[in-house]
Amino acid sequence: MKTKLITLFSCLLFGYTYGQVEKIEPPFWWSGMHNSELQLMCYGKDIAKYDIQIEDITINDITKTENPNYVFVTIDTKDVKPGTVSIRFTKNDTVAFSRPYEFKSRKEKSAERKGFDSSDVMYLIMPDRFANGDSNNDSHSDTTEKADRSKPGGRHGGDIQGVIDHLDYLKDLGATALWSTPLLEDNEPEFSYHTYAQSDFYKIDPRYGTNEDYKRLASEMHKLDMKLIMDYVTNHWGSKHWMIKDLPTKEWIHQWPEGFRRSNYRMTTQFDINASQVDSKGCMDGWFDTTMPDMNQSNPLLLNYIIQNAIWWIEYADLDGLRVDTYSYNDKEGIAKWTKAIMDEYPNFNIVGEVWMHDQAQMAYWQKDSKIGALDNYNSYLPSVMDFTLHDALMVIFNEDEKAWDKGMIKAYDNFTNDFLYPDINNILLFAGNHDTNRINEIYQGDINKYKMAMTLVFTTRGIPQMYYGDEIGMLGNRDKKGDGDIRRDFPGGWSNDKQSAFLPSGTKKGRTSDQEAFHSFTKKVLNWRKNTPVIHTGKLLQFIPFDNVYVYFRYDDEKSVMVVINNSTEDQKLDVSRFKEGLKDYKTGKDIITDSNIDVTETFNISAKTSMILELQ
Repeated sequence: MKTKLITLFSCLLFGYTYGQVEKIEPPFWWSGMHNSELQLMCYGKDIAKYDIQIEDITINDITKTENPNYVFVTIDTKDVKPGTVSIRFTKNDTVAFSRPYEFKSRKEKSAERKGFDSSDVMYLIMPDRFANGDSNNDSHSDTTEKADRSKPGGRHGGDIQGVIDHLDYLKDLGATALWSTPLLEDNEPEFSYHTYAQSDFYKIDPRYGTNEDYKRLASEMHKLDMKLIMDYVTNHWGSKHWMIKDLPTKEWIHQWPEGFRRSNYRMTTQFDINASQVDSKGCMDGWFDTTMPDMNQSNPLLLNYIIQNAIWWIEYADLDGLRVDTYSYNDKEGIAKWTKAIMDEYPNFNIVGEVWMHDQAQMAYWQKDSKIGALDNYNSYLPSVMDFTLHDALMVIFNEDEKAWDKGMIKAYDNFTNDFLYPDINNILLFAGNHDTNRINEIYQGDINKYKMAMTLVFTTRGIPQMYYGDEIGMLGNRDKKGDGDIRRDFPGGWSNDKQSAFLPSGTKKGRTSDQEAFHSFTKKVLNWRKNTPVIHTGKLLQFIPFDNVYVYFRYDDEKSVMVVINNSTEDQKLDVSRFKEGLKDYKTGKDIITDSNIDVTETFNISAKTSMILELQ
């Protein structure tokens, strides 16, 4: 129904009585949004038996479900000015109770905010394991699981204040963007530290801090010219979410006759023209885990709820990007609408989706304007995907020493031969490891030369580099043998009683060990160089077939060129520069930014075994 109401009393004179209203979400909104339609979720005991009026607001629709504790009210905010209006719950034309609702002013140029891009280096943290800045919130009365640092899968106490305390460390390292695994409340009784089973979508977990703390984190990062990326989960919620305990409608989640059915995890069924319906349903509608109910994005009430929630956090906390967990497990039409709605609101924003697949065509299907998706009449509107095939290669290539047709550096080369499949190759997220994979230094047994080769590739090829906290100090971790807790160890020095701190330089009291310093100094040097080298951000990629396990490629534009050489062989190699004339052109010398040495690129030069060079050509 559509109603235009005249204000009866001012907010100050009315005298609000909240009555049966327990929640209205979003808790507040902004005037001047691109999409003027707003869906308010009103929750309270038997609230559906009341009619709803809102002063000076057009109500486009009221939806009541089989659960009388919910009413969904869709309003038109096009001409709404900043201020507070009264939401009135009436019965027999009499106001039973009311609730104030605020519309705030948007930050200037909020809609024009610029998201992360290939000029950035993204640093990924598990906040519970990074640093404990406020020991008073390690455990909290509002949440079940208490801190116990002795448990690899328990809460350890890291928090938002700990991140704020060490932003200078990240800035000094050369990171320009921070991706934190989720910070919203997760009230599972155990293993809640990863926070992917969220119990309140409008509340920061109190063991991390408050909503205001999260907002302050973004503000402090912006002062340092850094960006904050929120890890957003659309596919599943936590079993302890208050709405899961009292579903608005049965179709809010995917239901199974037996109560629980695990996803078959076969994301290929999303586009396989030969897939059976039972298998497609088994992937999209199956639950990710027993504690993670699978959300039904084809339900318009749920879809609007998570669209508005994501926009609310972007606007409230002043975010610079989203990373979307398990993107390709969602209802694909629903997640495309979700993504498009956010990008319509913020055209210069960026969203990267986790599409954990092992084939470039299958990953490219999910990127916005994909030629492959078009064959299926599908557009996800997702700007960025993660390069899992490059990650697959990085996990093995530097342990493959032999000269073979399909081993070693050819795997990196082959990954990039499929770049034609992606509509925006610079908007691909690159990584050697993350919170779900064995650590890169575990794979290479702490060999710093192999770390340098792997990260040289990640930091200098096309796309957006992402690194995992602790890799820059050589941290190890094996999830296959010791579980997830081993790849999510506490960052040394993040707790006041730690005997040693990797946040402090070598040579200082409790500072980095010599081994940690070696990893750190390489990373810092390359990242700070990369930060000020635009050709690495947007230049074209020219690569040459690896010979003798030596891979050579160039990043170039009209003004500058960088030559990267990675010798994965166990022997020193001589590089015949005549083969690379197409990239070298008329350049005479190259300064290796790793060693600060100058190389004459007009004649054959040597590169040591298991090393890399990054040559700025002059």
